[in-house]
Amino acid sequence: MKKILVTGAGGFIGHHLVTSLKSKGFSVIAVDQKLPEFEKTKADRFIIHDIRTSSRGWEDLFQGVDEVWALAADMGGMGFISKNHATIMRDNTLININTLEASRKARVKKYLYTSSACVYPDHLQTRENADPLAETQAYPANPAEGYGWEKLYTEKMCQYYHEEYGMDMRIVRFHNIYGPLGTWQGGREKAPAAMCRKVAQAIRDKKDHIEIWGDGQQTRTFCYIDDCIKGLELIMGSAYHGPLNLGRDEMLTINELADQVMKVAGVRLKKVHIAGPQGVRGRNSDNALLKKIIGWSPEIDIATGLNSTYQWIESQILSNVLTV
Repeated sequence: MKKILVTGAGGFIGHHLVTSLKSKGFSVIAVDQKLPEFEKTKADRFIIHDIRTSSRGWEDLFQGVDEVWALAADMGGMGFISKNHATIMRDNTLININTLEASRKARVKKYLYTSSACVYPDHLQTRENADPLAETQAYPANPAEGYGWEKLYTEKMCQYYHEEYGMDMRIVRFHNIYGPLGTWQGGREKAPAAMCRKVAQAIRDKKDHIEIWGDGQQTRTFCYIDDCIKGLELIMGSAYHGPLNLGRDEMLTINELADQVMKVAGVRLKKVHIAGPQGVRGRNSDNALLKKIIGWSPEIDIATGLNSTYQWIESQILSNVLTV
């Protein structure tokens, strides 16, 4: 039986990944500093550990492991990553060095690192109708402050560990993953979850509007969690060692995202634009290389993905009301 270790298994993507890997019959060790928030883990073992520290027993977890899926990171939506550059760079660099070193010493066969579209240069993302970002365009480097620099730095570390130590490496650049069982409040939530929360709360509180940071014309693509997990598994099963985008190429504005959520909810609310962090003006994923390497790209459209996401977040909000 293949033995897999997943870091960040208490988080949104990590929890979904553990569930999928277990459904395929693998033995899974899950590691995080917290348990999954919304659903019980299906991992064979769940180790509560702060990966920023390489304390006693940490490296023993990697003995006999066939694959490491490195998802652990200190991150969140724009409200968080725009204000915590030093914290993010310090914490994530420690997490990644400790995980890479433990994997190297244990001679783990395969290693998958989850990077981000934030590695791409800001000057390529200044227009709403931004051109799709291909993997080769990460250099010359000018990534997002803090989080983007840390991700790009760790990509280079993974490249060097592959070249110097022969580690069989995979690198995945996420483009805005969303879906049920993810953070939806508190400041670390991503745009789709935040928008679903705002609409559901407006309905609950009988308000006629929602607030949107900026003018709402900034554009993004959003990838549903089921597509994300399928893509991760196909990439790990490939023989490609370089970075690969994992995201939809269905670009829409934040205003359009709000309209989609309101359509799912069956309401029409005013959009009130306020000051707030917005990130780059436009970002789109170029999936040409992904299709070439694994013969597939994300398929679930935004309307389908938002339907299940909204229903879940709405249920969380209503259950919170009922338990107060």
